[in-house]
Amino acid sequence: MKPLRIGNFSGFYGDRFDALREMLTGGELDVLTGDYLAELTMLILGRDRLKDPAAGYARTFVRQMEDSLGLAHERGVRIVTNAGGLNPAGLAARVRELAGRLGLTVRLAHVEGDDLTAALPGILGPAAAGARPANALAAHAYLGGFGIAACLRAGADVVVTGRVTDAALVTGPAAAHFGWQPGEYDRLAGAVVAGHVLECGAQATGGNYAFFAEHGIERLRHPGFPLAEIHADGSCVLTKHPGTGGIVDVGTVTAQLLYETGGACYAGPDVTARLDTVRLSQDGPDRVRVEGVRGQAPPPTLKVGLNRLGGFRNEVTFVLTGLDIERKADLVRRQMEDALRAAPKPPGEVRWDLVRTDRADADTEETASALLRLVVRDRDPEAVGRAVGAAAVELALAGYPGFHVLAPPGNGAPYGVFEAAYVPQDVVEHVAVLDDGRRVPVPPPQDTRALDAVPEPPLPEPLPPGPVRRAPLGRVAGARSGDKGGDANVGVWARSQDGWRWLAHELTADRFRELIPESRTLRVTRHVLPNLRAVNFVVEGILGGGVAARHRFDPQAKGLGEWLRSRHLDIPEALL
Repeated sequence: MKPLRIGNFSGFYGDRFDALREMLTGGELDVLTGDYLAELTMLILGRDRLKDPAAGYARTFVRQMEDSLGLAHERGVRIVTNAGGLNPAGLAARVRELAGRLGLTVRLAHVEGDDLTAALPGILGPAAAGARPANALAAHAYLGGFGIAACLRAGADVVVTGRVTDAALVTGPAAAHFGWQPGEYDRLAGAVVAGHVLECGAQATGGNYAFFAEHGIERLRHPGFPLAEIHADGSCVLTKHPGTGGIVDVGTVTAQLLYETGGACYAGPDVTARLDTVRLSQDGPDRVRVEGVRGQAPPPTLKVGLNRLGGFRNEVTFVLTGLDIERKADLVRRQMEDALRAAPKPPGEVRWDLVRTDRADADTEETASALLRLVVRDRDPEAVGRAVGAAAVELALAGYPGFHVLAPPGNGAPYGVFEAAYVPQDVVEHVAVLDDGRRVPVPPPQDTRALDAVPEPPLPEPLPPGPVRRAPLGRVAGARSGDKGGDANVGVWARSQDGWRWLAHELTADRFRELIPESRTLRVTRHVLPNLRAVNFVVEGILGGGVAARHRFDPQAKGLGEWLRSRHLDIPEALL
């Protein structure tokens, strides 16, 4: 069969608005997917829905459809998106109304069943106690791709979903196109890998790429969005439209494959893809072939993302300039802590971080300054509100020399916490709702398999002893990092086989802890992926309550991999 050409036009809520039109006009496509949802996005949409029960979806998508629905219809390109968020039926209705206004005959369908918020706490059982269901803004199961496939098989031109796995936006169209059925695990696993690479848009075409400088700034000023040519056996070629910016090579695809993953088993509702079986090869300029992917039965449970209100937080950033930075920081800490202790309701959590951005004998005031960040949290908004701001302002003429802050202190703001729970697959009512109102149930998988611990594969022979030089890890290895709730992952890959022989033995979990001091008291697990010449680290708890809680300077761990690459080790001169 002719390959199915699936493109991506959105990797998050807020991605490039014009990407949809760029993809529609840039070359041949069969399906375009838009991924709008992330842990933080679900919280944002949950807060929107509290204000307006008719809201809860990505409003950007409606504006994009106003601009491009006619073009997609004219070119016969189907649109599949999770922009429905917390209200897929509402978004489908909006797009249906839009099509009517534009005079287009477009068939809309949507997928339901992921929203478990009303069923809390009963459906979660004992898990609900730890999830604090009384504060839950949203509880959504991650559905698979067969609801999308049912919509497409019934003739839908646009399919809107709520919470599905990111890869389901690709596995659904592939299953519909090729007639795949549940249980065809290798084919489905191949589509999962393709979907995982496509889901973050330009990250597969050179965006956020460790070795971006080698390709020239001009080439990366406006990277194109990716597409996959998927074959009936589940293999694919990853590429982009001709003439668009960016790069698609084994390095950019490896980086995205490692993004926000854990071990060798990449579990989903339809299949568990074995990332340790993925084989990549360059198939021409801006073309990477992906093959050999093996799959196995999915786990018996579905992941449920729980977004709840965690409390309230406030933040003040003090600017410390010139000499005696440490003493200035110590003074303002003592003054603020005295004031907070004396407040009617002291905050329950107080955190200080001193960021030494200052340089000696600096030729600008900004580069002579360090930042001291105070973050306070409490369940009571009064404990982190005006009292905190007043305490900071009252030091304006009574603090360290050169006292000022980055912004005037405000009132406390609510923050969210993301938690994961798991429910049996058969308790979730996965339904495809067709354009004529028919509801098509999507049965849970008949065959499931608990995730097995995968033994660590044998490591390559180490490099023979030789001269070494102190240098940054990033001279010989790439990295990409991201968040999963309160955990972070850092995938690190070598660019050559000799580099892999060194990396596999040198970059252990213990060495990772040495290089990243924040992780020394945390659980760090290393997973080895020889086919990718990569090791993937999962750092548990480094992000606290997740991105919405803003636990650390980089709340989504986006820069964690680049920090690791900047650390110096003794590297064999033969690799440099």
